[in-house]
This record gives sequence, C-alpha cells and structure tokens, in this order.
Amino acid sequence: MPSRSSSIAIVTGAAQGIGQSIALRLAQDGLDVAVNDLPEKDVQLQEVVHQIQAAGRRSIAVAADVSDEEGVRKMIAQTVRRLGGLDVVSHSVTHKVGYLSVSTQDWDRMMSVNLRGVMLCYKYAAIQMIKQGRGGRILGKYLRRSVVRLIIQYTISRCILNIREKG
Repeated sequence: MPSRSSSIAIVTGAAQGIGQSIALRLAQDGLDVAVNDLPEKDVQLQEVVHQIQAAGRRSIAVAADVSDEEGVRKMIAQTVRRLGGLDVVSHSVTHKVGYLSVSTQDWDRMMSVNLRGVMLCYKYAAIQMIKQGRGGRILGKYLRRSVVRLIIQYTISRCILNIREKG
C-alpha cells in the first residue's frame, strides 16, 4: 500500500461540471483525489487527473457506473489500494429527465443513479472509513436540494404504487 501523507478523496461525476470543480478544489486544499465517472468519459477523467497532478497532488481515474454495486466496491478498493485509504467521498452524479417525456427506461436509470448510486457510494465508503478507524467525511452535492429531490422521487414512486394498489 502506498504511504499515506494526506487525506484521500473519491469524487463521483468528476469528468465535468460540479464534480470536476469539487475534485479540483479538494486537490487545491491538499487532498489526493480519485476521480470517477462512466467509462465512456475516460478522456475527460484523464484530463482532470492531469490537472490534479499538475497541482502537486496524487490522482487516479476510477471509471465505474455508481448504480452498479460491484463497480462501486471495485472503485473504493482501487482507490484504497492505489492511494492508501479513503477519508472523503463526494457524490456528484445525477441523472436528470423531463417528467412529461420520460420513458420507463429513463425513469429506471434516473432512480438507479440518483437513489441506488447515492446509497452504494455512501455505504461502501462508510464501510471503508469505519474499517480504517480514522473517521471520514461524506459530502453530497447540494445536500438539502438532493434530499428534497430524493423525497420527491420517493413520494412519486409511492403514489404510483398506491394508485396501482387501489386501481
């Protein structure tokens, strides 16, 4: 295992947007950063890795679909193996769809990324942090807004179930 001289973070959704900004800011603040996004965004992830390394921090790309449990486990394990631990996780991935034109496939993908992905990333990061015995931080993108969005999505799914049960 590499020697650990600083805190280590994983940032999901780091190929662009707020995830990329969070990854760069954490590096600026002195953390080593594993950046994650979908495998098809590897070129953008490598650019973020190079920016972080140019700032003097260690960085790796760990491509994975956050809605895939085995992919999340491997993402955490690879970060720990290559960077030496895990102290911070920032989940910045969302999948947005228009409710009036959403297909069932888009709906399922949105629920998988926005709900299951959050749960998987937080769960396996927390397991690793507890195992290390040194604590850690779990950061959420716009946490209050995300919680409201999750509640709305949950409520919609429950309403649909209630309509089906009564209909």
